[in-house]
Amino acid sequence: MRDAVVMAAGEGTRLRPLTERWPKPVLPIDGRAMIATLLRELAAAGCKLAVVVTGHLAEQVEELVGDGSAFGLEVRFARQPGVLGSADAVQRGIAAGAEPPFLVTAADTVFSPDDVGRFAAAFSAGSAAGAIALRRGLGTQAVRVSDGLVRKLLDDDAANPLSAAPLWALGPELVPLLEGLSGPPFELAHALQRAIDAELPIAGIEIGPTRDLTDPLDLVEENFPYLRR
Repeated sequence: MRDAVVMAAGEGTRLRPLTERWPKPVLPIDGRAMIATLLRELAAAGCKLAVVVTGHLAEQVEELVGDGSAFGLEVRFARQPGVLGSADAVQRGIAAGAEPPFLVTAADTVFSPDDVGRFAAAFSAGSAAGAIALRRGLGTQAVRVSDGLVRKLLDDDAANPLSAAPLWALGPELVPLLEGLSGPPFELAHALQRAIDAELPIAGIEIGPTRDLTDPLDLVEENFPYLRR
C-alpha cells in the first residue's frame, strides 16, 4: 500500500501533566519519539505518503516530522480541530490526499519490528475490504475472529485473548461507510461494524506485542528498562 493516515491529534489525558506540555506522539520509547519510529516502519512497509492528522499541540508534531524526508516518506498534515474521533481523522486524511487502499494507525503506539509491513502484506495478499490488527493478551475488549475474518468487534467471551491494536487497512469499499456516523466523536469502529453488518469481509490479522505510554511512570520504564518493576 502506498498511503497511510496517521492519527496524532489526541490529548493524551492519561499522561497528564506531561501532555499538557508535549503531545503524546513526540514522547519517547527507547529514546526515540514514538511517531518517528512509526514513520520509519511505514516507510519500511512500502508506504510513500503519510497524512498525519494533528490537533493537540499540533505545531510540535509538525515541526518534528517536517516534510517526512528524514523518515523516507512524503508527509502531509491535516488539522483536526477538536475531539472528533478516528473516522473523522481518516476522512481528513482522505481530503489531504490519502487514496485507498491505505493503512490507518495511531501515532502513539510502537509496534514490534516489521509488524506493520507484515500486516500490510497480509492484507494486500487477500481480498478483504479492510483489516484490523489483533494482539494477544492485551486490552479489555476482545474481537471475535473465525476463518481469518472479524465476526464481532466486541466479543463477550472472557476467554478470547485477541483484542484490537491501533492499526487498520481500509479498501475503497469502506470509504462511503465513514459518512453519516453517530457522534461526535465519529469512530472508525462504527464504520467497520457497518461493514461487518453488510457482510463485507474484514480480515483479522494477528501481530506481535505493542508498546504504549499509559501513565507518566511508563515514560521512565520504557526508556530505562532496568527500572521496570
